Amino acid sequence: MTATPIPRTLHLSMLGLRDISSLATPPLDRRSIVTRVCRYDPEMIRKAIRFELAREGQVFFVHNRVQSIERAAAEIQEIVGDNSVRIVIGHGQMHKSDLENAMIEFVTGQAQILVCSTIIESGLDIPNANTMIIHDADRFGLAQLHQLRGRVGRYKHRAFAYMLLPKNRTIHPIAAKRLKAIEEYSQLGAGFRIALRDLEIRGAGNILGPEQSGNIHTVGYELYCQLLQETVQRLRKEPVLTPPAASIDLGFAVHIPRKYIASDRQRLDVYRRAGLATTAEDLRRIAEELKDLFGPPPEAVRMLLEIAELRLAADKKQIKTITAMPPDLIFVFEAGAYAADVFANSPGSVRIPDPQTVHVRLEKNYFEPKSLLMVLRKILLGKGVGAGSRNRKKSD
Repeated sequence: MTATPIPRTLHLSMLGLRDISSLATPPLDRRSIVTRVCRYDPEMIRKAIRFELAREGQVFFVHNRVQSIERAAAEIQEIVGDNSVRIVIGHGQMHKSDLENAMIEFVTGQAQILVCSTIIESGLDIPNANTMIIHDADRFGLAQLHQLRGRVGRYKHRAFAYMLLPKNRTIHPIAAKRLKAIEEYSQLGAGFRIALRDLEIRGAGNILGPEQSGNIHTVGYELYCQLLQETVQRLRKEPVLTPPAASIDLGFAVHIPRKYIASDRQRLDVYRRAGLATTAEDLRRIAEELKDLFGPPPEAVRMLLEIAELRLAADKKQIKTITAMPPDLIFVFEAGAYAADVFANSPGSVRIPDPQTVHVRLEKNYFEPKSLLMVLRKILLGKGVGAGSRNRKKSD
């Protein structure tokens, strides 16, 4: 798989039709690239170039219009205002010897600024070039922008990428989404996230046809993936597993502390995975990954995963909702579900006001978060409610 897969290839991998691997560990001393989306401003361009030259670095200025690239180079020379700064031009329509000479000058440091087309998009590694300015960035694809940005920041120095918007032209809403994505996903290892965002924007294409994007906006990406995955599982004669639909409201919130996982994106990903888990093994795998990546999970995270496991158990017993309304714990079942056996060993008294609703009346001390989870484990999983609960029952 490439660093920026086409939407269809990535989509097939995520559905399990093709293999996928992701390398998330950056090289030693590599730093994320500061990415800014801004209007074309000569003063801002001058400051960005001057800053890079002051630390003896070099600059890429990407202008993807061969007809006007020399005029763009002259404009950059005027903006910089220093004739000692050498600017060279590079694009695919140049004679190969002229292009080679220009690149040699830039690589050896004889030229400080390279005004170029997207010819530098891949295969170029110049550690001393750590500022890139992309003119009319709205005309580029998301994968292109990511690949271009990857030409800077190849060493330990902080790199900068400026995505310039046109001076006198409005941009398309799709282009605005691409630019927002490239600015948002600027951390190291963001290529996979950018590819996912590109998949959402462009669509997944046809699995059996030539189209590499599209055909997804009518139903939305999540539903499209779900329907296609279920179809693949049926064709493989595998059980179709769906996320639990049961809802549990116990009157207290569970969350992942920011001190445990600092990244908002990673926290949201854990919430999503816990909510979409279809087996207890999935939840155990999440817990193991969290321990490996961030250390032993705190109590709040353990409670989050425990509630996710209880949702799985409730779903298997055809329970729609579990709500704590002291002094009762209220269970609402799906129509036709048989509820009698569920509460055979339940603590407290059981009332059934109607065929789909069961009330379990508990003592006040059972409504502490830990005690309430123990009660639910006893009811739904058949596991003990803890020493404190057993002692209370004996004393009764």
